[in-house]
Amino acid sequence: MDRPLADRIRPETLEDVVGQRHLLGANALLRRFIEKGTDANMVFYGPSGTGKTTIANIIAKRTQRTLYKLNATTASLQDVRSIIGDVGTLMAPGGVLLYLDEIQYFNKKQQQSLLEFMENGEITLIASTTENPYFYVYAALLSRSTVFEFKPVTAADIRPAVDRALALVQKESPLPLTWEDGVPDYISHACGGDVRKAMNAVELLYEAAPTEEGRLILTVSDAEQVSQRSAMRYDRGGDAMYDLASALMKSLRGSDPDAALHYLARFLEAGDLITPCRRLLCSASEDVGLAYPQAIAIVKACVDTAMQLGLPEAQLPLAQAAVLLATAPKSNSIINAIGAAWADVKKGRTGSVPRELQNVHADSTGQEREQGYLYPHDFPGHWVRQQYLPDELAGSCYYQFGDNKNEQAAKSYWQKWKGEPLS
Repeated sequence: MDRPLADRIRPETLEDVVGQRHLLGANALLRRFIEKGTDANMVFYGPSGTGKTTIANIIAKRTQRTLYKLNATTASLQDVRSIIGDVGTLMAPGGVLLYLDEIQYFNKKQQQSLLEFMENGEITLIASTTENPYFYVYAALLSRSTVFEFKPVTAADIRPAVDRALALVQKESPLPLTWEDGVPDYISHACGGDVRKAMNAVELLYEAAPTEEGRLILTVSDAEQVSQRSAMRYDRGGDAMYDLASALMKSLRGSDPDAALHYLARFLEAGDLITPCRRLLCSASEDVGLAYPQAIAIVKACVDTAMQLGLPEAQLPLAQAAVLLATAPKSNSIINAIGAAWADVKKGRTGSVPRELQNVHADSTGQEREQGYLYPHDFPGHWVRQQYLPDELAGSCYYQFGDNKNEQAAKSYWQKWKGEPLS
């Protein structure tokens, strides 16, 4: 039992691989590649513990190539050249399959250097990464590879693997081994879609199992301690963080307080206050806006309070802000308005500021010029008809009143004073 349980129980056939049906199901592209023995270069992208290394092992076996594994966090190009030296020798009679884990840690020059080995066919490269390859992998290397995205494995898919792991340690145990009914299910859910974590949890449970009357027993209580926080999949600044931020924002916009609280709680569990605070502040203007103008002041107060309190107390004002935004009336009139105005500016549609709006200048004679500006507060209703946009944009309309109570009230008010037909 010197080898880790996760390695000893690693699947050797496609049928035993946990999850990834979108890649390995009947007639799926990756499955067809493997079954036909295709020696294509590939990039495996996805979270840890989702089968990337396992699939590389199976491909090497199917293609009868010698599998070499390197991790880019510690490997160098000299390591790659040493592997190339085995091509055509008894060390690698069928060719080399190089599995390069965490390729994002190779810099651009190192990734470029792999191209010569890929192009002359000396190696078949399977690179894996937990980061988005379109951001971290050199474009020329991507163009010579097929990208496959691995997804977190569901608890239902992990459960059979947990059962196999428990059966294996039970068979190898020198003492009779049993476990409480809830243990397999708890581990399957608590591993966060990471099969390796589930296998490690089983192994740790077994190694720490108490002895009762000559028997070993695995308890749910111990499983909770072994698996604590393992369900969290969070990488600050990485895809997981941005996925959670997107989910929080869209839950607020979709007026789902329960989902908003769920994603907020995941940020809190990860100890990240900055990201949810930014999303809450943004949503106050982007999604609620003028439908409830007070929301931004309340959310800002909640965020300030949270930052002063720190965790765990920060959960309370942030939860208050999340529920407020999720249940508030919605209006995107602000983002539409500034977006339309900014689009014109980007197109070069600007023009000179109307003379009557300019700052009071002194001309070359030292005398102030008459601007013709009409001071709105001198007129009934504090409004007077006057052109404010540049001549080139006169008549442009960027802001459209939203259909909520606040904006409709403002619309009716100004239609009355401007003498426009009510609508």
